[in-house]
Amino acid sequence: MSAFQAPTGTRDVLAPESAQFATLVARFSRAARLAGYGLVVSPMFEDAGVFRRGVGEASEVVTKEMYVFEDRSGRSLALRPEGTASVVRAFVQHRPPVPWKAWYVTPAFRYERPQAGRYRQHHQLGVEAIGTEDPDLDVEVVALLAGFYEAVGLTRVELTVNSMGDSTCMPGYRASLAAYLEAHEIELCDEHRATWSRNPLRVLDCKRPACVAVRAGAPRLSDALCGPCTEHFARFVAGLDALGIAWRRDDALVRGLDYYTRTTFEFSSLALDAAQNAVGGGGRYDGLVERLGGPAVPGVGFGSGIERVLLACAAERVAGLEGPGLDVFVVDVTGGDAARDLTSELRRAGVAADRAFDGRSLKSQLKQADRSGARLACIVGPDEEASGVVTVRWMREDAGGGDSHGRQERVERAQVAAAIAGWTR
Repeated sequence: MSAFQAPTGTRDVLAPESAQFATLVARFSRAARLAGYGLVVSPMFEDAGVFRRGVGEASEVVTKEMYVFEDRSGRSLALRPEGTASVVRAFVQHRPPVPWKAWYVTPAFRYERPQAGRYRQHHQLGVEAIGTEDPDLDVEVVALLAGFYEAVGLTRVELTVNSMGDSTCMPGYRASLAAYLEAHEIELCDEHRATWSRNPLRVLDCKRPACVAVRAGAPRLSDALCGPCTEHFARFVAGLDALGIAWRRDDALVRGLDYYTRTTFEFSSLALDAAQNAVGGGGRYDGLVERLGGPAVPGVGFGSGIERVLLACAAERVAGLEGPGLDVFVVDVTGGDAARDLTSELRRAGVAADRAFDGRSLKSQLKQADRSGARLACIVGPDEEASGVVTVRWMREDAGGGDSHGRQERVERAQVAAAIAGWTR
């Protein structure tokens, strides 16, 4: 019988790669906290209606990609395909004071063809800010995401922005776009030739050459905006300029979810292939709370795929995401008691420490210490045990500074944890 493997479109993330994952989450958590966002943890599955009503019955996410199942009581549930609808459902249920500013990290599930940095189970970081339509909040969430990319070391990231209008001006634009697409239906890609009438905006989001060519002559969103939407967008981009955040307007930027209104934005990595280079994006969703049964309050937010960000970091050769490694490896050939006690003392002192098991030889333990990447080795043999000392060996040139690689020093057993804590800080 063959061994089980991870399902198609999923993957296991092991150390040391998982350390990069953890570093991204930690840096995002700090950025969100500094901006006043609190962590929200919501279920990975919801009533399927949350996404059907929130994301849109006609969206591809719902019709083609969402994992839907019945539980043992016959309730229709769905694995979360994106983060926003779940957070908005939590807001509607619990009604925290507004403006409510929340951040999340979550797996997301979509049954789609696996591609670079996007799996059937992938992971998202995001924020949602609910309760005000002030365009300065749009600026804040974009600045938070831009600052996060800068903090992880990405430099080749481009921001595109747009406005999708609101319930006043969007219906007229959809009608004019639909009339244009009807006249050019035969020129569309195979998929949208049959489906454009259900949601004309999806053609703007299509990356296939046929649809790209057709939309070149399509009505422009920017020409259809009403006065309030034009003013909102002007304030938004003025805020980006004031903060020194470079941006480019793209009239075709509508993103792939149906709840967006007014501000939409997307960050793309110029270091990745253009067809799969979006690392994050979002926008305003001023009708979503009401659609999910809550009050008529506006909201804005974004999501950023962790796997795609890590791909961009690899493409730019970003260093330092692995985080701090192991500080000390304890080598004990006196029976294991010293290794057990010393690793515990070191960890209590804030030192990352590990050891060997199974009574291995000195040579074997030293090889394991070298493979571990530890900066120092603490060696306890019969001589050290009898003398009440520990031999500390520098395993890396950066441990103790400069040319210290290979240097050894005997330290009193009672003082070793404090001494190493000082050396490794």
